[in-house]
Amino acid sequence: MASPTPGQTNLGVAPNVGALLCYLPLCCVGFIFAVVVAIVEKQSRFLRFHAFQSLLVHGAAFVLLGGIWLVSMLASFVSGFLGFLISILYFVVGLALLGLTILLMVKAYGNEEYELPVLGEMARKWA
Repeated sequence: MASPTPGQTNLGVAPNVGALLCYLPLCCVGFIFAVVVAIVEKQSRFLRFHAFQSLLVHGAAFVLLGGIWLVSMLASFVSGFLGFLISILYFVVGLALLGLTILLMVKAYGNEEYELPVLGEMARKWA
């Protein structure tokens, strides 16, 4: 759903640029920026929506990848080959999450409030 005019922000960045920064995957930069936005931003609901959705996506990715890593380590004790197969799953899921992050960055930069099925609904309520 496209937003007509996202408005101003407390942080002094354009709302679409701020929303894009919330999703940056570079060494937790997006996560840290999203936390700052969630705490500080009071004017732009558009930016707050993307900050909360980003935090939820980062949290889900952490839990998902952490779970796959743990299963991979445990499976390696049973069979090295089984651990290797699960490591491939970890890589594929990581690539899929990177693709999702890039999609969300593009949508945010285009002033679009792209809402993920479950996480987006939660983010909209919190924004």
